[in-house]
Amino acid sequence: MSASFTLTRKTVFGLLAAGLLSATALTTSMVVAPPNDVHAQIQAAIDPTKGFADLVDRVMPAVISVEVKYANAADSQGEAAPRQQQFEEFFNQFPQFRNQLPPGFENRRPRGGAAVGSGFLISADGYAVTNNHVVQDADEVTVKIQGGAELKAEVIGTDPKTDLALIKIKSDKPFQFVKFAETPARVGDIVMAVGNPFGLGGSVTTGIVSARGRDIGSGPYDDFLQIDASINKGNSGGPAFNLNGEVIGVNTAIFSPSGGSVGIGFAIPAEITTDVIASLKENGSVTRGWLGVQIQPVTDEIAESLGLASAKGAIVSDVTEDSPALAAGFKAGDTILKADGTEISDARDLSKKVARFAPGKSINVDIVRDGKPMTVTVKIGTMPNDMRMASRGGAPDTADVASLGLKLGPAEDGAGVKIVEVAPNSVADEQGLKAGDIILEVAGNDVNGPADVKNALKDAGKSRVLMLVRSGENQRFLALPLAKG
Repeated sequence: MSASFTLTRKTVFGLLAAGLLSATALTTSMVVAPPNDVHAQIQAAIDPTKGFADLVDRVMPAVISVEVKYANAADSQGEAAPRQQQFEEFFNQFPQFRNQLPPGFENRRPRGGAAVGSGFLISADGYAVTNNHVVQDADEVTVKIQGGAELKAEVIGTDPKTDLALIKIKSDKPFQFVKFAETPARVGDIVMAVGNPFGLGGSVTTGIVSARGRDIGSGPYDDFLQIDASINKGNSGGPAFNLNGEVIGVNTAIFSPSGGSVGIGFAIPAEITTDVIASLKENGSVTRGWLGVQIQPVTDEIAESLGLASAKGAIVSDVTEDSPALAAGFKAGDTILKADGTEISDARDLSKKVARFAPGKSINVDIVRDGKPMTVTVKIGTMPNDMRMASRGGAPDTADVASLGLKLGPAEDGAGVKIVEVAPNSVADEQGLKAGDIILEVAGNDVNGPADVKNALKDAGKSRVLMLVRSGENQRFLALPLAKG
């Protein structure tokens, strides 16, 4: 997705999608020889000390400029068009930028327009990869290939969660294409980015892979490569190559105080892209595996309260109704350490691994329950669009827990114990508990009333006690010290 303005942030770097920033009608010119081969020939790795000209010659024919057109943005009813909705979705995701708009922008009605981005061909018959935000809700997609020819393209499928899209270029002639790297990029590897910055077309920059596994808050499956090759407005959807001419990532976003490159760019790794694109080509959408648990990271405090050697894995804070996890017997408080034999580093790691499992596959999940290791076999489901949370029941009474600074009372729906009041500067206050929160478990035991909470605290026998708390629609575990200080 693109815009004709630059977003800025006064005190810290802002996260901007690289292609968000050029929505006015732009023209490009790539006057180079047309491709001769029908596929990209992978040759010996380029020696960077001798320059990158040979590598550019090899891959440039497969890189395209993507130009998108939108219809008039407002109808006679004054209804916002998809283009305006895209801006709203962006600002809902990154609210810190809403106040950085030019004065009066939100009162302006977009009147149609164009956007530009980048992409690259992955097959001789015209399939190409770009970003979802480049082509989302487009009325017309046109690409420019090497030599300047303009061709129409069709959007085959998009995946907002990873910001990837697959398009198909219409042509009777075969295209030269590039392949994805089979080996993941390593930190320190040399990288060459090619794309369409500022609508100029066919621009090349080089650098290295600066980091892996970056979470930039753009979606639930963030796992970006960080690169320092310059990425600018219009580079979104373009490829990042290794020295073999293989695509190691899809350029997607930048950190920048002004919208221009400062050497911190992010690319979707090839190993993620290949799975998503294969699903888009086959189904037009992405099907992800689903376990059906609400999870949170295992902190040092939680690890101590559970008797774990280290703060690894993901702790189950709730189990979804009618889910594979419920059918397999998962319970709140289970700590997941391995999935299908692979260690789980944290909650986010579990989410990404489960999403990549094929629905219908049965896997073994290693957990710790009540201090004892065990293995649960679960059949992975298909991630639904709407997930309902599990319900609980119980019968309350009344009492106080002064040692934690809590005043407790009955929960309206009979599920657990309601926090009526939190004493300022108390243990509960320091842990973020608030009036209205519901305590569901203490030290692994269901609590049906305040007396249950007090009894569980007495029997805990540890310096910290694990408490399951529901706040609104979310549940989380807290490891509370039994004595302040």
